[in-house]
Amino acid sequence: MDAKTFDRSKLPSRHVTQGASRAPHRSYYYAMGLSREEIDQPFVGVATCWNEAAPCNISLSRQAQVVKKGVAAASGTPREFTTITVTDGIAMGHAGMKASLASREVIADSVELTMRGHCYDALVGLAGCDKSLPGMMMAMVRLNVPSIFIYGGTILPGSFRGREVTVLDVFEGVGKHLTGEYSDADLDELEQVACPSAGACGAQFTANTMATVSEAIGLALPYSAGAPAPYEFRDRFCFAAGTQIMDLVARQIRPRDIVTRKALENAATVVAASGGSTNAGLHLPAIAHECGIDFDLFEVAKIFKRTPYVADLKPGGKYIAKDLFEAGGIPLLMKTLLDHGYLHGDCMTVTGRTIAENLEQVSFNTEQDVVRPADNPISPTGGVVGLSGNLAPDGAIVKVAGMSKLHFRGPARCFDTEEECFAAVSRREYREGDVLVIRYEGPKGGPGMREMLSTTSALYGQGMGNKVALITDGRFSGATRGFCIGHVSPEAAVGGPIGLLKDGDIIEIDAVAGTIEVELDEAELNRRREAWTPRQTDYQSGALWKYAQTVGSARKGAVTHPGGAAETVCYADQ
Repeated sequence: MDAKTFDRSKLPSRHVTQGASRAPHRSYYYAMGLSREEIDQPFVGVATCWNEAAPCNISLSRQAQVVKKGVAAASGTPREFTTITVTDGIAMGHAGMKASLASREVIADSVELTMRGHCYDALVGLAGCDKSLPGMMMAMVRLNVPSIFIYGGTILPGSFRGREVTVLDVFEGVGKHLTGEYSDADLDELEQVACPSAGACGAQFTANTMATVSEAIGLALPYSAGAPAPYEFRDRFCFAAGTQIMDLVARQIRPRDIVTRKALENAATVVAASGGSTNAGLHLPAIAHECGIDFDLFEVAKIFKRTPYVADLKPGGKYIAKDLFEAGGIPLLMKTLLDHGYLHGDCMTVTGRTIAENLEQVSFNTEQDVVRPADNPISPTGGVVGLSGNLAPDGAIVKVAGMSKLHFRGPARCFDTEEECFAAVSRREYREGDVLVIRYEGPKGGPGMREMLSTTSALYGQGMGNKVALITDGRFSGATRGFCIGHVSPEAAVGGPIGLLKDGDIIEIDAVAGTIEVELDEAELNRRREAWTPRQTDYQSGALWKYAQTVGSARKGAVTHPGGAAETVCYADQ
């Protein structure tokens, strides 16, 4: 079926292109140089998160032009638009990080509104940085028009004095600078060489974790999420996405046909197997929520617990995303997981084929050690672990990839903002064995649920990354390593137990048993709860105030609207 034979009565664009009453609408398209034939073809939104904020986004606009060529070659009419991006590497360590998680919702909302307002029939979405990936995928399943996701690609590694480095080395270099291990000149040299190209942060941090998810969940073409941003053959994936979207329109294969509970389980599996970012524990429930599927942090944690950790990727391992791609890409990882029973092979994908069919011709590369066979893993359980207990009744999450110490017990040292904790760490006002507590940084309390990479990296740079623990109702970057527990829920701002802690309270964390407890009985917690009063933030107007009014618990993905379960009709069917 080509574009000329589509049943226009079932496509959203009929509302702006068909019939005499739409002559004014068509006149706008003629003003932009479209022909009668182009106006009568299906309209494909080509959405990018392009901006000049950071290298992760800088190549997206160029890649979008190739997508548009593919759409046009397959008799579709591409309509390019952009949305915002807040890049975590730039926002990190200051109040700007409050905008990061909130930007995920703005990205999804703005894509939705653009598609709705202009009645586009399909969507190809390109994203490059942490929150833009889940934001774009959330928009796809929310709208439920045929959609394909494209990752802008990973950055190439830098070279510092004969060794490969990433931006994480720069964050940890700040800690080494604080201890005197690095001089001003050392740090200056490192920062100038760590990020040598376009692309998102190079290891299995949040961007590459969610890129891995995009293939495993079925929304991205095989191999497309692994190719580094500077590689010119990324154009092949972009062109292929442009042509393939028209096949999905013809066959009406939609995102909710692809993103099922089984597909979400597949996504959680690749996160655990690759030692991915704890942020996936937020983003997978949020994507599920858009579909009307109840798949919260505890559901994610069940998958993590039964999945072997097989990909030796930084920050916990040796390799970066480029190495995984060159060893065989995300399909290599998925192949060994499928062969050993850890993936659902019958899930549909944007190729129009199932996961098993996509992987049928993939053979496991035994000449590499980036990915281990799933029956000979680095560790038998995943690189990310869910926790619960009296300190986190609604759950918490910790990344254990590369860690040897999975149990920690020590006295609490409490801080009500990240800045307070970072200042104490900078002055070395803590002791080995402490459990540093950063609270009032949750979705409502921040507002915005900041990441704590500056603090955790400073600890690592000081050589204390494995000698203290850190817990927070905020988040951690995918680049974080060490005994760092995030997403503690309920958060302090709504009276969660983390807000009741006092200096010296003994906290015990067991990443094997999956528990996080404070050694206080329920009577004492209740006494403290009765004396607790809410803490007002400085954000009493604007976007962050608005976000705080609607955002929900980290357990369910920190979402801001009722989701697919509350729909009476989705956009695609209007």
